[in-house]
Amino acid sequence: MAVNTKIALVTGGSRGLGKNMAIAIAKKGIDIIITYNSKRDEAETVVKEIENLGQKAVAIQLNVTDSGSFDTFFESVSTALKNVFNTNKFDFLVNNAGIGIHNSFAATSEAEFDQLTNIHFKGPFFLTQKALNVLNDGGGIINISTGLARFSFPGYAAYAAMKGAIETLTKYQAKELGERKIKVNVVAPGAIETDFGGGLVRDNDQVNQQIASLTALGRVGLPDDIGGVVAFLCTEEARWVNAQRIEVSGGMML
Repeated sequence: MAVNTKIALVTGGSRGLGKNMAIAIAKKGIDIIITYNSKRDEAETVVKEIENLGQKAVAIQLNVTDSGSFDTFFESVSTALKNVFNTNKFDFLVNNAGIGIHNSFAATSEAEFDQLTNIHFKGPFFLTQKALNVLNDGGGIINISTGLARFSFPGYAAYAAMKGAIETLTKYQAKELGERKIKVNVVAPGAIETDFGGGLVRDNDQVNQQIASLTALGRVGLPDDIGGVVAFLCTEEARWVNAQRIEVSGGMML
């Protein structure tokens, strides 16, 4: 194995886009830490896939809604860095973990709002803050947003608002972490065929066709459309890309 192999931590890496991101990053010759909330078996399957690519990998449990658990989580990360990767720091943090709640602005409950806040804004805010102690200078942070922060579909007011907050936070992180040469960018997927939001885009033909008709390239996105872009941001070729919002939507709502 190459000396000084980079390491990326991908939250929510056991399924969906996070799994695709983790595998795409591993294909760049980068070792991987993924997190899972409850489905350990799925996470361990992803670990094996990454190991089959010739990279080291480990899965660690994380509930991004529970900021009080982050110190304990990073203790586990530090242990894994020492025991699995023979180092004490990692290089890239991908804040991917998330859920989708589809509800109108008028009907969104405070409980739904708080859940989305904790998962999509408060969680990444404080997880990244805690990560700074074990993130290498010259590394990178990739925050995951959504096309819905640029264009509007009814039913996603709270979700999209949290992602809008993450996009603003990204610029501040890039500015303040620049002295450590840490690059911070946003990847904003369009509508993707996954189990996200109950598989609405994947399983509802009417929704799928509607989105395809609103997309310049004439189809709905697939997980493989996203992972490679995140992986690119973990490479030396992306060293001068900073504080950018990269939408990966095939040209939705132009």
